[in-house]
Amino acid sequence: MHIVFIEPRFPANQKQFIKGLAEIGVTISAIGEGSKDSLDDELRRWLTHYEQVTNVCNEQQVLNAVRFIQRLKHVDRLEATVEAHIMPAAHVREAAGIPGTSTRTAYLCRDKPAMKEVLRAGGVPCAESTAAASPAEVRAFIERVGYPVIVKPRDGAGASGATRLDSDRELEPALRELGGRSIAVEEFIEGHEGFFDTLTLRGHVVHEFATHYYPNVLEAMRTRWISPQFVTTNRIGTPGYDEVKAMAQKVVTLLGIETSATHMEWFSGPKGLKFSEIGCRPPGVRAWDLYNVANDMDLYREWAMFVAAGRPGQYPSRRLSAGIIALRPECDGRITGYDGLDAVREAFGGSLIDWHLPPEGTPTQPVSAGYMANAWIRLKHENYDHLRYMLDVVGRTVRVRARG
Repeated sequence: MHIVFIEPRFPANQKQFIKGLAEIGVTISAIGEGSKDSLDDELRRWLTHYEQVTNVCNEQQVLNAVRFIQRLKHVDRLEATVEAHIMPAAHVREAAGIPGTSTRTAYLCRDKPAMKEVLRAGGVPCAESTAAASPAEVRAFIERVGYPVIVKPRDGAGASGATRLDSDRELEPALRELGGRSIAVEEFIEGHEGFFDTLTLRGHVVHEFATHYYPNVLEAMRTRWISPQFVTTNRIGTPGYDEVKAMAQKVVTLLGIETSATHMEWFSGPKGLKFSEIGCRPPGVRAWDLYNVANDMDLYREWAMFVAAGRPGQYPSRRLSAGIIALRPECDGRITGYDGLDAVREAFGGSLIDWHLPPEGTPTQPVSAGYMANAWIRLKHENYDHLRYMLDVVGRTVRVRARG
């Protein structure tokens, strides 16, 4: 089995996919933007061949690199795991005659209005939504469904670029900020938000993981004083998750997903369970690290088994729940220190997984940059409710001091 992998160096956990492939004996070529000299010793050892391009999202450059590799050795699969690489990789697969995620599937997992049109037609409950290329189309949608609404890029991931609008007064500035592009406009769904991640083999969900946001992402990414969390549960086997499991399999089928990781977002509230969006790729923010700790498995190696061997090699133990809490600096500027760390280590030392505490003098990142942009701590526990309690205590106890 010979697999070509897109961009093995960045982000840092890309290397884990290469490691997983190498551990099961796959021949690996890679295409990336850095030079061969930028590869570390392990990547040099694991990779049989490496091609440099200036931009891994440039389809012609990647296609030229793939065709060169094909002249050296037959290519069985071309794999990408970063959102921005999924569509270019699908186009290159099609042009080079390599099996894998199709351009149709990649498009439907990227373009929010098209995605929801297909899913609604297939009976999956979604928020009301439309694609809008003009202010008049946005206003017409709002007139039909009412405020509040969410406007965001058609190909945005998660809350990236998303804005909630509650009145006409907020509409014009939001439209100016989106710069005249065709956008996605959606009904705002009230309720609890979570995500559901899978490893899917030949169109069937084999491994599944349910994770909850506290609070919902849009609020978390806009509010400095909140120390937001997401927590993966070990209670996924209880009947309360049956509906989201069934929805996930239906989404996979309707979008034509074959052998792939997926990342789905959902809401549950007064209007019931509503599908939000999907990425045909692993989740971001190193969520697989939490799943590995909680389930005594290596998902990077398991992904390699799916794409290379066509079968599972491990099964989740569901032994633990695991979560992350993001710790925001008190202001933008530079970090000056931390309060409360000793108390947290003393109280929860046995449950700590790992942490990231940028040293004094480190420039802060904006709140909207995400859960791992500044300081964070990850914990585990066999009881989901107790883990939530511990994360809440960390949020009340630890302070990230900064000076503007």
